[in-house]
Order: sequence, then structure tokens, then C-alpha cells
Amino acid sequence: EVQLVESGGGMVQPGGSLRLSCAASGFTFSSSDMSWVRQAPGKGPEWVSFIDRGGGPTYYADSVKGRFTISRDNAKNTLYLQMNNLKPEDTALYYCTREWYGGLDYWGKGTLVTVSS
Repeated sequence: EVQLVESGGGMVQPGGSLRLSCAASGFTFSSSDMSWVRQAPGKGPEWVSFIDRGGGPTYYADSVKGRFTISRDNAKNTLYLQMNNLKPEDTALYYCTREWYGGLDYWGKGTLVTVSS
């Protein structure tokens, strides 16, 4: 079965950092482009970042450019999101997703990031 299991979320103060991880199984991770998507309470989902199957190119939403870095380790079937200089507006449930022919077909359960003082 396909599984995407996010981890690394938590509560941090504004300006702090977190690194999210996503452990993938049940599909060929190394052949799959991946994205991170987030959803804040009361808002719709927001695409955050994309990474090609081979680790590049990468793309970011304007709201996180310069602060977040997406990466992957295909040998470990793991996707990462390094988040620096976090802001209260980054508070959301963060999902690991697979990009498949222009859509997002596989989603994890999400990991919660709360940025608050």
C-alpha cells in the first residue's frame, strides 16, 4: 500500500526553524516528482514547494522563497522541507504529496506546524 508519513512538526517561536520529513513507501519514490502542500485552519490548500524526481529543479511559492528548502534522499525514500525564519502565517498542516501528470494523487496525513510566541 502507498504510504506517505510526515514528521517533524511542532510549535516554534517566530524566527525559529523546523525540518519536516516524509517517509514514502508502496511506490517508486525515485521515479516520482514530489511537492509539499499546506493548509491553514479556515483556508484552502496552498502549494508550497516542488522537487523533481532527481532532486532538481526545485520551485517555491512566493510566500516561502528564501526561507524554505526542499530536498530528497532517494536512497532512503525520504522527502524533506527545511523551514527557516518561520512566521505566524506559516502555521498550517503540512502535507507530503506526489506529483503525477499535473495532479497530486498521493497525500500523507500531514504534520502540524504552529508558529506562535
